[in-house]
Order: sequence, then C-alpha cells, then structure tokens
Amino acid sequence: QVQLVESGGGLVQAGGSLRLSCAASGRTFGIYATGWFRQAPGKEREFVARINWSGGSTYYADSVKGRFTISGDNAKNTVSLQMNSLKPEDTALYYCAARTTPGSQYNYWGQGTQVTVSS
Repeated sequence: QVQLVESGGGLVQAGGSLRLSCAASGRTFGIYATGWFRQAPGKEREFVARINWSGGSTYYADSVKGRFTISGDNAKNTVSLQMNSLKPEDTALYYCAARTTPGSQYNYWGQGTQVTVSS
C-alpha cells in the first residue's frame, strides 16, 4: 500500500504562486508515476501534470503548460507542483495520485488540498 498526503494549498490572488507538495509513504518503491489532478465544483476531475520516476519525464495539461512545473525528490519520496501565474479558473481541489504500472489507472490517491485563486 501507498499513502499520499498533499499540502500547500491556500488562497492566493490572481497572478500569484503556490507550491503544492505530495508526500508518499509505504511501498513507494513500486510507484511508476505520480500525477496531480484537480476537480472544481460542478466539474469532472481533470489531469494537471505527471512525472514518471523512471527517466523523469514530465507531462502537462495544455491549460497549465508554461505556468506549472512538476518535480520529484526520490530521496524524500515527495512530488511538488509549482504553480505560477495562477488564474481564477485554477481554483479547485488538487489531488496527488500514484500508479504502479505504465498506462494503468492510478492506484492510490491523496485526500486533496484546496487551491482558491481570487480575481
């Protein structure tokens, strides 16, 4: 089992920055990739960014490219999401997720951290 705990959410004005962190514990050696997702009220959950631990490849949703940066620290079993130039439409509950197999669904999810961007 893997446990994921997010932190770093909060309230920020448009144009500001936040840094989210996801701390993993448990059987972390089996994680293939860690991703960030978000869900705004009344909307479906959507992919934000992902990092593959083998090779360090990163992927982003078009809506956040150039503004968000995902990074990982293997030694600390943490994944961070640096969010710059935030917009009101970035307001959502942000989740960290991990999967153990390439191309599979995400096996593990955190509880989420709220990000609110005021205009």
